Amino acid sequence: MKKMLFVFNPRSGKEAIKNQLSDILGIFCGAGYLPSVYVTQEPGDAAKIAEEYGKDVELFVCSGGDGTLNSVISGIMRLEKRPEIGYLPAGSTNDFARSLKIPANLTKAAQDVVSGKSYGVDIGKFGDERYFVYIAAFGAFTEVSYSTPQDIKNVLGHQAYILESIKALGNLKSYRMHLTWDDGETDGEFVFGMVTNTTSVGGFRGLAPKDVSFHDGLFEGVFIRTPKTPADLPNIISGLLLFPEQENKDVIRVKSSKFTVTAKEEIPWVLDGEFGGSVTEAKIENVKEAVTLSCSPEPEKQEEKTAG
Repeated sequence: MKKMLFVFNPRSGKEAIKNQLSDILGIFCGAGYLPSVYVTQEPGDAAKIAEEYGKDVELFVCSGGDGTLNSVISGIMRLEKRPEIGYLPAGSTNDFARSLKIPANLTKAAQDVVSGKSYGVDIGKFGDERYFVYIAAFGAFTEVSYSTPQDIKNVLGHQAYILESIKALGNLKSYRMHLTWDDGETDGEFVFGMVTNTTSVGGFRGLAPKDVSFHDGLFEGVFIRTPKTPADLPNIISGLLLFPEQENKDVIRVKSSKFTVTAKEEIPWVLDGEFGGSVTEAKIENVKEAVTLSCSPEPEKQEEKTAG
């Protein structure tokens, strides 16, 4: 039988996996895998498990929120020989899963992992040691993703983020910075920025571009200049959501394989919904097709459907 390691976060989302664990393991065994199971004990330990044992298995499956997926891939990125990855989304927003059309139904997602096809997926490198799967962001609302208590997220789900974001409106901070990308640069005051490889951010479509390829070696950057008054920011964001293709002098949208964000003060960053540290210089690089993901249908076909 083929070796598999299955890591899951029992507290993610509304703890739905507890009632489906037997069915999920049955799907894996029925497909010819001999799964070893690890239940996460604390934040970040999935990365340690992935780094230590990932080289010994053919398929590494994880279930949890975006943070759990980030932790697993961060560990796998440190390996020379990387196993295929499967993902069963069980978090509150599941942005990456939404982008790839991975089913929210855990048993259906498990079936896709063992019967679907394998595709290369780009991964982001942040600085020298950190990685992200689909987003690196700073500024307005980003703290909400890692400061919202897990119990509230479990009860309210995606609504928890919306409520906390509304609270954050009254405490916006502006950063003076220098931005560089493959074929351009700019200076100015910015209140928000994100580098993404996704069609969904915070559960919303529109903030990120529709025409996203998950394996083209390019990220999509969106940077919002500081508005004249805090009350203008919701209008800018609404414009992005409702009219994403419309030009806006307060918004910079670019595609690039690399980004550098430099400031005099430390800027706190969020990587896949988790705190990624505070730095004065953030160097972000796209590692093209760094990992192989087993899912269905093919990501490129999903992009065509999304764009249509």
